[in-house]
Amino acid sequence: MKRRGALLAAIATLAVACGPSVPKLPRLDADAVVLAFGDSLTFGTGASPQQAYPAELGRLISRKVVAAGVPGETSEEGLRRLPGVLEDVRPQLLILCHGGNDFLRKMDEGAAARNVREMIRIARERGVSVMLIATPKPGFGASRVPFYEEIGRELAIPVETEALADVLTASKYKSDLVHPNADGYAVIAKSVAKVLRKAGAV
Repeated sequence: MKRRGALLAAIATLAVACGPSVPKLPRLDADAVVLAFGDSLTFGTGASPQQAYPAELGRLISRKVVAAGVPGETSEEGLRRLPGVLEDVRPQLLILCHGGNDFLRKMDEGAAARNVREMIRIARERGVSVMLIATPKPGFGASRVPFYEEIGRELAIPVETEALADVLTASKYKSDLVHPNADGYAVIAKSVAKVLRKAGAV
């Protein structure tokens, strides 16, 4: 009985150490193109283009990462823009970071969720795998928005949930009230790369 209890305790400890499972992604070819799509957080406002998270991510995963961020863009505008960008870039993987401007403008959260789901559908319809970066709501601190993780569970998509919330609540990582600085973008890139590795993409 003692031996069985010790075994169960060891299994529980191992499960905690491993953390929650991450949905799997197809492994990226060595010459694969990754599309980082979003708003100013993807554009890299607050840092130079070479310091933005897509550029840093490309160095970390040794793949070409195309930055397609438009400052001020809402998820509805992103939804309209995405098909053309997918056609031009033809990526193997889409890293989607959208919703922040919807939250800043106090737009309907349900509509943002629907737009994100539709962007995922459009990408998958074209054979492109998808990863999400969760954007928090601004305010006192940064409150997490549940729909990103809900979509991740529903569609079996990896979601990076920590980086933006951590960066945007730490003054040392910010260039202004709502944008990271170069150090903040480096933290985001490392967190995204970690999720991609756990998902088996790299």
